[in-house]
Amino acid sequence: MALEQRVDLRLTQKLALTPQLQMQLKLLQLPQLELSQYIQLEIMENPLLELEEEEEQALELEKSFGDEEPLVIDKIEKIIIDDYFSERADDGRDLGYFNPGLEDKPNFELFYSKRTDLWEHLIWQLRLSNAEDKVRLIAEIVIGNIDEDGYLRASEEEIAKLADTDLDTVKAAISLVQDFDPPGVGARDLKECLLLQLRALGLENSLVASIIAEHLEDVQRKKYEKISKRFNLSIEDIINAIKIIEKLEPRPGRNFAVIPHSFPVPDVHVKKIDEEYQIILNDEGIPKIKLNNLYKEMVEAKTLPLEERKFLKEKFRNAIELLKGLEQRNRTIYRVTESLIKFQKEFFDKGINFLNPLNLRDIAEDLGLHESTISRVTSNKYLSCDHGIFSFKFFFSNALPSKTGAISTSRVKEFIRKIIDKENPENPFSDSDIVEILKKEGIDIARRTVAKYREELKIPSKSLRRSKKN
Repeated sequence: MALEQRVDLRLTQKLALTPQLQMQLKLLQLPQLELSQYIQLEIMENPLLELEEEEEQALELEKSFGDEEPLVIDKIEKIIIDDYFSERADDGRDLGYFNPGLEDKPNFELFYSKRTDLWEHLIWQLRLSNAEDKVRLIAEIVIGNIDEDGYLRASEEEIAKLADTDLDTVKAAISLVQDFDPPGVGARDLKECLLLQLRALGLENSLVASIIAEHLEDVQRKKYEKISKRFNLSIEDIINAIKIIEKLEPRPGRNFAVIPHSFPVPDVHVKKIDEEYQIILNDEGIPKIKLNNLYKEMVEAKTLPLEERKFLKEKFRNAIELLKGLEQRNRTIYRVTESLIKFQKEFFDKGINFLNPLNLRDIAEDLGLHESTISRVTSNKYLSCDHGIFSFKFFFSNALPSKTGAISTSRVKEFIRKIIDKENPENPFSDSDIVEILKKEGIDIARRTVAKYREELKIPSKSLRRSKKN
């Protein structure tokens, strides 16, 4: 067969994430503490950025977002430097994403020893993968729905609706992410997590895998004799297999926790003032930054050598993009919170028992944004109100039928938690008992559903609760 070289002209469509879009997605994804670190690192690396002095901050006026024209985050506009400064000067608005600055200079050792978080680690691997563009795009949405423990908290159907694509592409994207490090990431439950780790070890067809697939609950209850009879093996063989299971990681994202903290830091405060809810973005601990005027003048000067001007122009463009990105991030979080209050007003008025069913599409349609944007905004972020501090994800739940109409799954979970909290420690309720109690409250759900919600609440089974409380 003869080999030849030739030139072909082909017209193809390709999905690409520009550096500007990548930064926008990154800023949306970051919770409060990580955002502060990200800005501090940018200040260190970019001479065009500096902390704003307190005297300058005192001159700024607080204004409402209400009259602001909505900014669609799905369309990253080209940043024109002159327009940016004139817009900011005419508007006079500060969206609250900066803080008075740091009294002490940041500790450089803190930044040099900073560990990559789970999201960055997975995105880095995605960039190196050779999967199709459409699969890679969906895989980024999958990664955006992975929690800090490494579990995927969205179903295939939800991701398909979110990305407006087919289930086969979603399955391929999930499979791609599940092949990434750390082993077990992207699993939907503990069983799948452990089986993924065994696959990475080449033990997917082993006795250990069979025990996990068929008898994980029996392992938890230490019913070794039952397992040995099922596989016709000695108890000693079963115990040796279980020792391997005990060495697996039930929380694959654990080692990528950026900053362990005992309580969540709210990104937004919602306060009721004169019968109206006020939204206050939490800027505590976030450095307030501005452009360095000296370097700005150097960029505009034509006396600098070409390479130096090129370097400063690049840093200037990066600084502008960061400032715009932060403003856009805050505006989007504000608008999403505003929409949440509208849909969940009964909750804010009366408490958790009045939480309504809600999904990402409701918010997306209300704001004219894409569902993936709402997903990123609500990921790993918290809201404080009169009823406590809640994850943004807490406000989104499916609807279940009840005698009084549709009821949110979050409210049902809260019912289950309260039922178990009040049970007799010597005789805990079984899942079937909980089903009957819920029926009396007008909520008719299956025992399997109760078991599923109980596991999501990280509440052990009846037998383990009895042994734990005794």
